[in-house]
Amino acid sequence: MFSNTDSSLKVIGVDFLKSQNTQQHHTDGYNIKNLVVRRGHPFQVQISLNRELRPADKLSLRFGIGENPMKNRGSLLSLKPEQEDFNGWKISVVKKDGKECLLSVTSSPNAPVGKYNLHVKTGTNIYKPENGVIYLLFNPWCEDDVVYMANEAQKKEYVLNDTGYIYVGSAYSIYDRPWNFGQFEEFVLDACMYLLDKSKLSLTERRDPANVSRAMSALVNANDDNGVVLGSWSGNYIGGTSPMDWIGSVTILQKYYKTKKPVKYGQCWVFAGVLNTVMRCLGVPSRCVSTFDSAHDTEENLTVDIYLNEKGEKLNISFDSVWNFHVWNDVWMKRTDLPNGFDGWQAIDSTPQEQSQGRFQCGPCPVKAVREGDVYLPYDSKFVYAEVNADRVYWLVRKVNGKDKYFKLATETQDIGKNISTKAVGQNRREDITREYKYPEGSREERMSMQRAYSFIRPSGLMPRSGYASTLQGLGGSTQPLVLNEPATKTGLHIEINNTEPLHPGNPLEMAITVKVSAPGNWTIDLTGSCQLQYYTGKVQANLGTTKETINLEGPSEMQIPLKIAPDMYMKTLSSVEDEVLILVTAIAEVRETKDKLTKETSMRFQYPPINVQMPETAKLYNDFSCAFIFKNKLNVILENCKLLVEGLGIFKMTTFDMGDIMPGRIMKSEIICTPTRLGERKIVAKLISNQIKGISTEKAITITE
Repeated sequence: MFSNTDSSLKVIGVDFLKSQNTQQHHTDGYNIKNLVVRRGHPFQVQISLNRELRPADKLSLRFGIGENPMKNRGSLLSLKPEQEDFNGWKISVVKKDGKECLLSVTSSPNAPVGKYNLHVKTGTNIYKPENGVIYLLFNPWCEDDVVYMANEAQKKEYVLNDTGYIYVGSAYSIYDRPWNFGQFEEFVLDACMYLLDKSKLSLTERRDPANVSRAMSALVNANDDNGVVLGSWSGNYIGGTSPMDWIGSVTILQKYYKTKKPVKYGQCWVFAGVLNTVMRCLGVPSRCVSTFDSAHDTEENLTVDIYLNEKGEKLNISFDSVWNFHVWNDVWMKRTDLPNGFDGWQAIDSTPQEQSQGRFQCGPCPVKAVREGDVYLPYDSKFVYAEVNADRVYWLVRKVNGKDKYFKLATETQDIGKNISTKAVGQNRREDITREYKYPEGSREERMSMQRAYSFIRPSGLMPRSGYASTLQGLGGSTQPLVLNEPATKTGLHIEINNTEPLHPGNPLEMAITVKVSAPGNWTIDLTGSCQLQYYTGKVQANLGTTKETINLEGPSEMQIPLKIAPDMYMKTLSSVEDEVLILVTAIAEVRETKDKLTKETSMRFQYPPINVQMPETAKLYNDFSCAFIFKNKLNVILENCKLLVEGLGIFKMTTFDMGDIMPGRIMKSEIICTPTRLGERKIVAKLISNQIKGISTEKAITITE
C-alpha cells in the first residue's frame, strides 16, 4: 500500500529557463516576470518530479488560452512527449536526469497569439506552477510565420527598436520628432494583451496578423470602443495632456492599463506612435509612416477642394482637407486572404477619420495595391489611395450680387502625397519611401495605375462640395475627363514661395513670392499673396496679411515680391493656441494677356533654438551618471510657462521640470541623475514646451556596458 502512493508521479517544480529561452526568442527585453516566447520556435522547460520518470508514466503539458479553455474549441492543448503534434504544436524530451526532465515545446507557427496558462498533468495530478502564464507572440524570425522578415537589420529596427522618430512639419520643412515606443517597458505587454481580449477576436482570428492589426487600429483610438487615446483637434486640452506634450507611448499605455479609460488627448502622430508600440510589442514588424500634403477626401472622388477669397486667403468651408502631414503605420505580413502579389507592407491607421465597416478602423491595406491602383482590395484601399493621390482643386469665391459664386482657379495634380517618410533602418535619418506607395509622377506606370484606380472609384464630376453647389458659375455638370498633367500655360508661368530670413517667433516673418515666365514677350501679371497661420490639419487659425501687386515681366525672366509680417500681427495667436501652427503662404497669379492662372501654396514651420544635452558617451550598468539639459532663449520674446519633459528608456522614468518664464538671452540648465538598468545603446529624449513654442525636442544616445 505504502509503495503504491509513493509511485504516484507528482511534479514538485517547473523552471521556465527564462534567461535562456528569452535570449533565443529575442524577448529578453520585456520587463515582465513571466516567460515571453514567439510562436513556431522551440522553448525549453525543466520539470522537477518526486521520482524518476518511468516508461509507463503519463505526463502531459496543458496549454489553455482564454476564460474557459476546452479541447474541442482548440483553446486547450494537451501535449504528450513524442506524440504526433496537436494543432501544429510538438513536445519532446530533451534529456532525463534523475528526477529532472527537460522538455522542448514548439508552438505552431500560426498559433493564436495571447496568454497561455500552463499546467502539468501527471496521472490524475495537476500541477499549477507559479507565474505559469506564458505570453505567445508573432515571430518574424520564423519562416513559417506569416510575419516572417528575412533581413536581420530590418527586424532589429521594426520589431526590437524601442525608440525612433515621427516625421512632421510640412513638405517645405520636414523635421523629426523623437518618439519613445517603449514596447518592452513595464505593463506595456499587459496593456496589449488587454486590448487583444477587448477586441473580441476569435481564437482563429488571433492567428492572423491582418485581423489583429485591423482590430488594434480600432482600439488605439477611443471612438466606439473605449480604446487607448482620445483624439482632439479642438485647441483646448484642459483636463488632459495636449497632444504636443507627449514624447512617447509608455506613459499613455501604462495609464490606460491602470485606469482602463481612454487617455486624453491625441492627434495623428500620437495614434501612430502608440499603434507602432502595440504592433512591435505583439511581434509584428511595424513602422511609422508620414505623408506630407495628405488628402482627407470625404467622398472618395479623388479631388480635394480648396476655397480662396479675393485676397488669396484660404477659407475654412470645405468638407475635404489637405493635412500638412498625416502619420499612419505600415505592418509587415503575408496576406493569405488576398490574391498573390500583395504581401509585404500593409498600411493601418488608427487616427479616427472615417468609419470602416461601422468602426473607426483603417487597414491593413497592401501598399502594393495603392501603388498599382488595385483599390478594390481590403481593407480601406480607396481611402488610403486618396490620401496619397488626390488632386487639389482651387476655387475662387467671389461675391456677385451679394451671393457667393465659385470660379475654378486651378487643378494641382502632383501635389498630394509627397515625401512619404519613415526612419531609416539602423540609422537616425529619414528614408523616403514614396516610391513604395506610388510610381514616379508622370511616368507611364503612374498613368496606368491611376486609370486602374479611377475605374474602381468613378469620380462623380468636378463640383465643389461645400454644400453651396447651387451657385456654380460656368462649370457645367459634365464628368471630369482624366487629366493626368495640367496643360502647360502659354506663358510658362511659375511661382515659388520661400522664406528669406529664418522664421524665429518674435521676429518679423520675411518671405518672398517669385514669379517666373519662360515665354518671350511682354507680360502683365496680377499677383495676390496672403499669409495665414494654420493647424497641420489645414484649418486656418489667423489671417496675418495680404499683398496685391501688378508686375510687368519681359519674358523669359522672374521677379521676387517680398511679403513681410510684423511680430505683433501673429505673436498673440501663437501664444494663445495649444497646438503647433504653421505659416501658410498662398499666391494667385494671373497673366492679363492670356488669362493664364496659377495658384501655389507653401506651409513653413517656425524655427527654434536647440536644447543641448551633456552626458558621457558610455556608462556602466547600474552605475549612476549625470545628464544635463541646457537651453538658451535666443528669441526676442519671453517664453512663458516653460516645461522640460525628459525620458530615457532603461535609464530613467518620464520626468517633468517646471522652468517658469525664460527671458530673452537667459540660459537655463536642469540636471538629472541616471541609473542605467539595460545594456546597449540607450536614448534620452527631451522636449521643451511653453506658451509660445510647442515643440523643441532633442535626443542623445549613450552606450551602456557591463
